[in-house]
Amino acid sequence: MSITAPDLRPHEPAVPANWSVERLTATLGAQIHGADLGEISRHDEQFAALRSLLLTHKVLFFRDQDITRGEHVALAERFGPLEDHPVAPSDPEHPGLVRIYKDVDSPADRYENAYHSDGSWRAEPAMGSILRCVECPPVGGDTIWVDMVRAYADLPDRVKDQIADLRAKHSIEATFGAVLPADRRQGLATTYPDAEHPVVRTHPETGEQILYVNSFTTHFVNYHTPERVTHGIDFVQSAPDLLTYLQHRATIPDYQVRWRWQKNSIAIWDNRSTQHYAVMDYWPSRRYMERAGICGDRPF
Repeated sequence: MSITAPDLRPHEPAVPANWSVERLTATLGAQIHGADLGEISRHDEQFAALRSLLLTHKVLFFRDQDITRGEHVALAERFGPLEDHPVAPSDPEHPGLVRIYKDVDSPADRYENAYHSDGSWRAEPAMGSILRCVECPPVGGDTIWVDMVRAYADLPDRVKDQIADLRAKHSIEATFGAVLPADRRQGLATTYPDAEHPVVRTHPETGEQILYVNSFTTHFVNYHTPERVTHGIDFVQSAPDLLTYLQHRATIPDYQVRWRWQKNSIAIWDNRSTQHYAVMDYWPSRRYMERAGICGDRPF
């Protein structure tokens, strides 16, 4: 019996005549040439083309975008209101423009992250982000994005059936909070209690099914049912193993695109359908990035 995989290749939308679109993998990521993001922040038709490209390719890349912080924020606000971050500081003159400055002086700054979807610990996680490179190391410091639509589509049918109704908790306390003193960690958890999301979410604009677990995900909340668990060991063993298996889908190279940063390079990504990982391989150099995170809605 032959199995036909779904065709997940993007179908290119119309773009302005002076733009060109270079796909970076078969299903994920495109570099856009000829576009000026500062101009797009002020131009309705160009922004509409940009938004269509984002839905098609999930992450877009640009070089040589010497835009101002004001233009950065204005472009992001075309997608929606910006969110702050409870741990990372924002630019004082541009609230919502988060400074991700990794320096050489503090050992804590040498820690980067794991595969994640921004703010999945929120009840309404980010819709997307726009990240600009202010200063980068001479080598290293790439970012990897992962196509979680394809990561779901390629799952065996038996696993899709198993996770169809599952929901999971996502925690800031167990991640960002882990390095804080106990009182600050507990305060963070009070302000941002663990969020509950479906393991398979539906993209609100494209209708695509997305595998929605990442490094913020701590456990399933509705796994322990008579159909799945006969003895306690069934839960203790199989639930964490299944979650780990699903989290590791993001590490499969077939679903990834990797971007090498240069000063004034910009990435725009759909945070609903992707995960990303900032590679921490550049110490003792430093890496200064600025990110505008766009508010999203509740996953369903």
